[in-house]
Amino acid sequence: MESALVTMACVSYQYPRVRSLALHDISLDIQPGEFLGLIGPTGAGKTTLCLALNGIVPQFYGGRFFGHVRVAGFDTLEHPISVLARRVGLVFEDPETQLIATSVENEIAFALENLKVPREEIIARIPRALEAVRLEGTEKKHPHELSGGQKQRLAIAAALAIQPALLILDEPTSQLDPVGAREVFATVSELNRELGVTVLLSGHAAEELAEYADRVALLVEGALLQVDTPDAIYSDIPRLLAADLRPPQVAQSFSRMRERGVRVPHIPVRLDAGIAALERMRDPAAPPPAAPPTPRPVLGEPLLAARDLHHVYNDGTHALRGITLDIRAGEYVLIIGQNGAGKSTLVKHFLKLLEPTRGDARVGGTSTRDLSVSGLARRIGYVAQNPDSQIFNATVADEVAFALKNLKYPQAEVDARVDESLQAMGLRAARDQHPLALPRGDRARVVIAAILAMRPDVIIFDEPTTGQDYRGARYILDISRELHQMGKTVIIITHHLYLMPEYAERVLVMGKGTLLLDAPIRRAYHAIDLLRATYLTPPQAVFLARALRASDAGDYPLLTPDEVAACVAGQPIAWAEEQRWAR
Repeated sequence: MESALVTMACVSYQYPRVRSLALHDISLDIQPGEFLGLIGPTGAGKTTLCLALNGIVPQFYGGRFFGHVRVAGFDTLEHPISVLARRVGLVFEDPETQLIATSVENEIAFALENLKVPREEIIARIPRALEAVRLEGTEKKHPHELSGGQKQRLAIAAALAIQPALLILDEPTSQLDPVGAREVFATVSELNRELGVTVLLSGHAAEELAEYADRVALLVEGALLQVDTPDAIYSDIPRLLAADLRPPQVAQSFSRMRERGVRVPHIPVRLDAGIAALERMRDPAAPPPAAPPTPRPVLGEPLLAARDLHHVYNDGTHALRGITLDIRAGEYVLIIGQNGAGKSTLVKHFLKLLEPTRGDARVGGTSTRDLSVSGLARRIGYVAQNPDSQIFNATVADEVAFALKNLKYPQAEVDARVDESLQAMGLRAARDQHPLALPRGDRARVVIAAILAMRPDVIIFDEPTTGQDYRGARYILDISRELHQMGKTVIIITHHLYLMPEYAERVLVMGKGTLLLDAPIRRAYHAIDLLRATYLTPPQAVFLARALRASDAGDYPLLTPDEVAACVAGQPIAWAEEQRWAR
């Protein structure tokens, strides 16, 4: 048997001034040419494990380290990081933070120059690295001219140029839209299959890892619970859910079928296998399911409106092209589209963070040109992707009171609103704690409590699930549902379409600054060709529904694993709308 490229033997690690172990007795071998997926909830130790493979842990961070790690024959405790960097390429989560040069070719040359690679060799390696990630012809472009997926592929090219024995990618697609994520996975798979690059990829992308990885390692609370094939890992639904991890929707659908009494000999974890299994199981004579509830009508005057709205940035980018739409009080609206589609640009017009180049944005029937930013802040709350960027104060109570004090509310009114908001978000017990000392989900609640204290009519969440594990994403979306049930109008921008059927009612599909579709969520999710045109992919349950020909059942086809499973079992369907509106 070929000797392992990477060997971790009884590795434990404790960060300085932290009592608990970040890694606990890890033993793991990675074979040459293997594609290993690394999964686990936030805080499981995935990044720490990745950093241990190139010596950054413990050489840079310090702390207590036990056991040993060998990569390509090099012990990570006996060789400096500069030596290990020639053997281990590392690509991080956010491509923006990794790119520092003024051109694509200079970006690749930068790392090689630091490693003192001869100039002639650098010149020879640049085109090979770009060809490997399919970025030929971009040599002279500034990295900021590239799409999100191209930027991450450039970061991979820069790592590949050092000719590492091991390529490590830590959450490389969490910041990307679906097309960017597909580009990265396709590139990494091609490097692995065709060039024999050994890959360790850490992430939450269940469907992609099930498709591409040779093996998957499950890490929970610093301990390695299981290393096995994607079929073995992702078909064990109870273990994944116990670890707060999301199974692929294919596996989830067939697991729910089994729970409903359908004979399912094997739970598939890849979409092609699931579709093949369904086509064997489908009964053409079975009656179609009853239609889902009719979407609830939302009446009244528009709360937010756009009329022929255009926006051109200073660099000439035409970000919005004639958007016209109405959003009424009490709606829950999902806005989707690839990076650069204009989603954030649109909602920032309602906050007057941007001014229309042409056309009009209106709030409550009044043009934002005639409204103040502070006045709009009272009516519209905005939750950014990273809640930490909106925290400025030393206690939770002070954070919630901050905007109210700036707007000169009387102290008695401030106190009453702070108490009301803390109660609504379940934060009264934490009122005197530092916000940044709270768990990430509770920090998001602090930001939302501060927004609620303004008593806005509308709350906008801009990419709230990016970088979150399944538990964290559901936590934030559950808050959005609570706010909707309070009567707030909720707008969500996200790439994670699989999360939204339990929450959203209406979908705005944007592409290249235009509004391509405005429809109830079932119609939008089954507009597969249109979604593909804007580089979006519907959840796997949609493709399973098509395999069942369930789309013949009225205008609103199946949307979730539960609905697919009930249809196959011939049982009444608990429609997502019924679950959503009952809560």
